[in-house]
Amino acid sequence: MLSRRDLIALSAVELLTGGLFAAAGWAQTPNSGYPSKPVRIIVPVAAGGPTDIVARTLADKLAAIWHQQVFIENKPGAGNNLGCEYVARSDPDGYTVLFDPGAMASNTSLYGKLTYDAVKDFAPVSLVALVDYFMFVPNSSPAHSLKEFIDYVKAHPGKLTMASPGTGSAPYLAEMMFLQMAGLSMTHVPYRGAAPAFTDLIPGRVDCYFGSGTLLSYSHSGQVRVLAVTGAKRNPAAPDVPTIAEAGVPGYEVTGTQALFVPAKTPPEIVQKISADTNMALADPALKTKLLDTGYIAGGSTPEALGQRLKSDIARWSVVIKSLGIKLD
Repeated sequence: MLSRRDLIALSAVELLTGGLFAAAGWAQTPNSGYPSKPVRIIVPVAAGGPTDIVARTLADKLAAIWHQQVFIENKPGAGNNLGCEYVARSDPDGYTVLFDPGAMASNTSLYGKLTYDAVKDFAPVSLVALVDYFMFVPNSSPAHSLKEFIDYVKAHPGKLTMASPGTGSAPYLAEMMFLQMAGLSMTHVPYRGAAPAFTDLIPGRVDCYFGSGTLLSYSHSGQVRVLAVTGAKRNPAAPDVPTIAEAGVPGYEVTGTQALFVPAKTPPEIVQKISADTNMALADPALKTKLLDTGYIAGGSTPEALGQRLKSDIARWSVVIKSLGIKLD
């Protein structure tokens, strides 16, 4: 069982201070001639899901800054590893960028055999956003609160289903932690991305799903029901939704990350430029508001700060995954 200390360590997500944005080096981006051609952002999950939406929003902003096409290429599969491996093996020229949905840190402990090293094969660029996950159930569910959901599952052990956008994904781990801490038994149903999982949740083909705030529109329109949020405090996008901790599972707390990485050996000046321009895009009030409305908190960073965070998150997830007893091939 996870200790409260381990849980707090896992999700102690510190927003990188506004002082970073004032750093002198970010006042002007390096004049390296980059980019001189279209840039690809590899998203290791299926198109149409929450991660994909945020990546496309950022891509549009970068395209406007660079006056170059920035297009999204989805490479889902193998718990995000297909996309990660593709970027790790790409030319280190800055024209192939990974949009990591928080998978690399946990995959280091989840998988016994990886074809890439999260630290050695990538150059960190910038944090993009901090992400809370919301607990959704179909309208056909008898549960109208977290307590009712817990009671319902306990009355039907192993007979109800918990969907995820993929085994090993950040929502999957948040779900497994919830089941462990609440003492529940559910059957996990993995999908190739959030969109197909949520499509099955709406008509009740699965019984629960943890997703980002981009899906809150479905609860606002009455298509699904939202019971709780995983963060340390209520999310501004849905202030009436309680945290899992306050609603019945004390000590539970998970906040995910999204970030940009490029292949190792990418020239430092290109890494710095992508980072600087990403931070410029994320500082845009309209973009920050758009993300905040869907439960995301824009959180740019320096490459160095993201590198430190990656190593810290690898260590934190290692503790959690060991406690959960999860190991994937």
